[in-house]
Amino acid sequence: MLISNPGAGRRASANASPPAAAPLNCRQALALGPRLLLTSRWPWRSLGYLSCGALVVFVIMVAAMNGLFPLGTLPDYAQLVVMVLLAALVGMPVAGAERRRLRIVDTEPVGDPHVAPDQPGLKAWLWLRISEAATWREFSYAISLTAVLPLIDFGGVALVGSVLILIASPFLEPFVDLGPLIVFGQWHVSGPLDRVMVVFLGLALLPPTAYTVTVLAAVRVSFARLLLAPRESEVVARVQELTRSRIRLADAFEAERKRIERDLHDGAQQRLVGLIMTLGMVEHGLEDEQSDRARLVARARREAEGALADLRELIRGIHPQLLTDRGVPAAVAEVADRSPVPVLVDITMAQRLVPAVETVAYFAVKEALTNVVKHSQARAAWVTGARDGERLVLCVGDDGVGGARSEDGRGLQGLADRVAVVGGRLKLLSPPGGPTELTVELPWRTPDSA
Repeated sequence: MLISNPGAGRRASANASPPAAAPLNCRQALALGPRLLLTSRWPWRSLGYLSCGALVVFVIMVAAMNGLFPLGTLPDYAQLVVMVLLAALVGMPVAGAERRRLRIVDTEPVGDPHVAPDQPGLKAWLWLRISEAATWREFSYAISLTAVLPLIDFGGVALVGSVLILIASPFLEPFVDLGPLIVFGQWHVSGPLDRVMVVFLGLALLPPTAYTVTVLAAVRVSFARLLLAPRESEVVARVQELTRSRIRLADAFEAERKRIERDLHDGAQQRLVGLIMTLGMVEHGLEDEQSDRARLVARARREAEGALADLRELIRGIHPQLLTDRGVPAAVAEVADRSPVPVLVDITMAQRLVPAVETVAYFAVKEALTNVVKHSQARAAWVTGARDGERLVLCVGDDGVGGARSEDGRGLQGLADRVAVVGGRLKLLSPPGGPTELTVELPWRTPDSA
């Protein structure tokens, strides 16, 4: 009889160390140790990264030697000025290309440190770029690209090339006259045995060469990130600018919504009311007739009244007047009264929110209750809301079948996007079988109103 010990198995699995996460860049790959590093793809990616840099510098040098950049005819000080101006002009595009090239050895994306100008036009763009510290760091990187970084690129490529020549020398000899090789300045290689030993020497040098190439690439990446990656202050400024632009967009939508509502209320609705009154007077004048025209007038009046009711419902859907007059609790209570599913409302708010947040709160609850009616098969629902610190927390729940997900396309993704516009967030808890709870957290005030 075999007696198993489940406790031992659990202890063994508990003591087993979790698998290490795959490195995201060559710097993390160096921490794996020589054996794991040499069997990974990172030495090859590092060589490709250094080779790209060496190739670009080689092309620039060939172009300069062939007179495409005729700086030799200028005085020394003029050459220096021209080189600085060229570096300033090409600093930003070179930095952008380098950020993309870093993906060869660094899968973590390098963000753009620049912010968008508030005003259109070339002048506003130039003044903003000149005042940014990131522009001058990119200028420094362009200068170093012509002076310091090529040494790292060419050094790594030359090191690998030398080792490969050692390994391939016996195979190249029938095609290329290599002559007597000199290794380390002391060992003259001429005979067949010496060449076999050179091959073994090249193979022995491959692991330290691969490790060295990876180190050189890691140094170059660290230097590039130091100058080209956005600083923490720049990230904060960028987030603030995005927040302000998002709020301005929400305010623009709110202003457009008010304009449409005003045009519908003061224009189309008033004309329909006038048409209904005219048709009512004509119908009153024909009330003694039993003709077709009397029936047509009565039918036209009813159609106009139906169109007016639809228009008022549309205006209420755009922005209910009750929300403007009395705020979120009263507007949500009205939605709950019109819901076919019984809804208990308990929203406590001591003061009004700013209009943009009020609108988002109202439509979030309305969309959630619409989903309850359409999909939950619930017998009851509830809406609660209260201030929690500097946030308004609304919770819409039901006792339905559950299983709701934001990916189902039931309006929850659009609702999450609407909530995010004012800096809020949405949480959904809906296990199969229910109950479902949708929590909406909104800022008590938008940043511009603080």
